[in-house]
Parts: sequence; C-alpha cells; structure tokens
Amino acid sequence: MSISPFFRSPFTDITGGMISHQMLGRCQKEEARYMDCLEAYGLDRGRVKCAHLFDDFHECQTKTKQFKRFMAMRKERDRQIAEGKLKGDEKYVSPRVDSY
Repeated sequence: MSISPFFRSPFTDITGGMISHQMLGRCQKEEARYMDCLEAYGLDRGRVKCAHLFDDFHECQTKTKQFKRFMAMRKERDRQIAEGKLKGDEKYVSPRVDSY
C-alpha cells in the first residue's frame, strides 16, 4: 500500500487532493481523521498507529459489515419462513416508520 508519491514536487502537492473523498464524499470525516493521524505519526508509524482509523474509513467505503449484517438478517428470515414461523403477509413486512 503506497500513499506517498515516489517523487514529491509542487505538482504532486496540487494534484494530490484530487483523489480523495473531501469533495461531496460520504466518507469525508473518516478520511480526514485518518490523514490527520498519518500526518502526525508519519507514513511508516502511522500505518500501525492509525490502523483503527483506516478500518473505519475502509468500512465507510466498502460497507462490508453492513452487507454481512443484511445477509445474516435475510438468512434468519429465510430460516423462519422454512420453519413455518412466518406465513402469508408476515414474510416480507417492512419495519415501522419510527422503529429506527
């Protein structure tokens, strides 16, 4: 994983911000926290010290935990349908509007 450019110049400083989530990205805060941590510790130590922030940023980008949670709920619903606990209209009931 290489975050820092091989050759650093004013051009790389200007164009470095083009590949980020800071312009209307949904992961702005997570990326900013991670980059601040990397800036504080440096690239080599920052990879170890800021690993938890990178994990948060990566989850925000990929949403793997959210997808796994969705699949577990779907599997449980399918299990209940197979056992006969959910029948008819109860199979695919949406949650109440204020249940979140």
